[in-house]
Amino acid sequence: MTQCEEFVYLGGVVSADGLCDRDVDRRIGLAAGIVRNVHSIWKTKDISKSTKVLLYQSVVQLIVLYNS
Repeated sequence: MTQCEEFVYLGGVVSADGLCDRDVDRRIGLAAGIVRNVHSIWKTKDISKSTKVLLYQSVVQLIVLYNS
């Protein structure tokens, strides 16, 4: 039987060495992808700043902090 070095469990990366570096990198990468996808929303003048902040808090921050 072979042992894997890392796998994703409940949204977090579990590694054989027990370090969390890959998990943190993965979460930051996911959040960066979301920020790139909503870039047009950040630039528009039609949406208020408070709505943009709520979007950031409810999407980007939750992705980074989920299961931490």
